[in-house]
Amino acid sequence: MLTRTEKLFASLFCLLLILEMYTASEVPILHYFAKPTLLIALLIFYAFQSHHIKANIRKLTLGALVFSLLGDILLMFVDRSPHFFTAGLVSFLTAHILYILVFLKARNRSKKPWLFSGVLIIYGATLFLLLKDHLGVMLLPVFFYMIVILTMATSAFLRKGSVQNLSYNFVLMGAILFLISDSLLAVNKFYEPLAYSNISIMFTYAFAQLFIVFGLLKQQ
Repeated sequence: MLTRTEKLFASLFCLLLILEMYTASEVPILHYFAKPTLLIALLIFYAFQSHHIKANIRKLTLGALVFSLLGDILLMFVDRSPHFFTAGLVSFLTAHILYILVFLKARNRSKKPWLFSGVLIIYGATLFLLLKDHLGVMLLPVFFYMIVILTMATSAFLRKGSVQNLSYNFVLMGAILFLISDSLLAVNKFYEPLAYSNISIMFTYAFAQLFIVFGLLKQQ
């Protein structure tokens, strides 16, 4: 179960998410402040609530959140230069790698991921085939990014049986939401603009980060 502090923070986080989505469409200038606030709040919350976590896991998680925040900031400037998108991609790639390292710390070595990985590979291959003719010079970067995020989701799955169910479920849901968010972002940018893309992408992304943090705080 969530603690009272976690419930209060979840409520605050939802309000910040609503503010982010509102400013993105209605008050663009304020969006430059509202969007980073989500990860800044999550960073501060995790930093204060994670003193019981092992130091190496705590540092890796904080690093993942910092690089996610950097990615959020960089992606706000993609309309000014395509280099901002590439830099944002690298930032989130780094965040995913750090999350992989965190999740593998609690890996259940007896757990076999073949069926789960097979489903992810089919999903990833289908998405890549849909996008590949539209990627241009981003084909290889996007391919490697997809490999990493599929690995991140698999590493979340591998925690089953070695951590509490609540921790496992939160982290796995977060990883899957992260995969969905990045997929929506890729389709919106490279294939076809999606209706209400800011809402769907930010909703799945924000709760992905929130669920991962909650799950890691529940890890024993």
